[in-house]
Amino acid sequence: MQTLVSWRTSRLRSMLLLAACGVLVGCNLGGEARYPTEDRPKGTGKPVYGRQESIFGPEGLSIGGTDSATEGEAAGVGVGVNSFLWRASLDTVSFMPLVSADPFGGVIITDWFSPPQSPEERFKVNVYILGRALRADGIRASVFRQQRDGVAGWVDAPVAANTATDMENAILTRARQMRVAQLGE
Repeated sequence: MQTLVSWRTSRLRSMLLLAACGVLVGCNLGGEARYPTEDRPKGTGKPVYGRQESIFGPEGLSIGGTDSATEGEAAGVGVGVNSFLWRASLDTVSFMPLVSADPFGGVIITDWFSPPQSPEERFKVNVYILGRALRADGIRASVFRQQRDGVAGWVDAPVAANTATDMENAILTRARQMRVAQLGE
């Protein structure tokens, strides 16, 4: 019985050692891999070694954006949506406290805000940036309103039909101003 246990233990150790060697080889501890290229110096007959091209292009796979964004793109590095719409949205709702702001998904959610002139009502805004282009259909806003009821507390109340559209237009106007200011520099 004891030999069976020692055999299993030694086998387990061997498997762990083999796995550790596989990890080390996978890490490429010997340095960067170099491959022979087709360019050979005349008369030497020896190949010249260089880097192999990746299937993802010369810079490889980049997660989270690259620094080589073209000027035609309005989105900045690290932001998954149009950067002008993103900054304009934050500027437009800056008077309200934020609950969440996701620049990769393009979602801004504010907390409830009561204007000082009407403390018996409060508002909440959700802004959705839908793409990387600076276009009118690239933004959506949802506005919620509640009124204070003495017995029931805060109760949902209707919002004027044009409130969300006015919010979207204000964001678009601010985004265009930012773009013009950047192009003017």
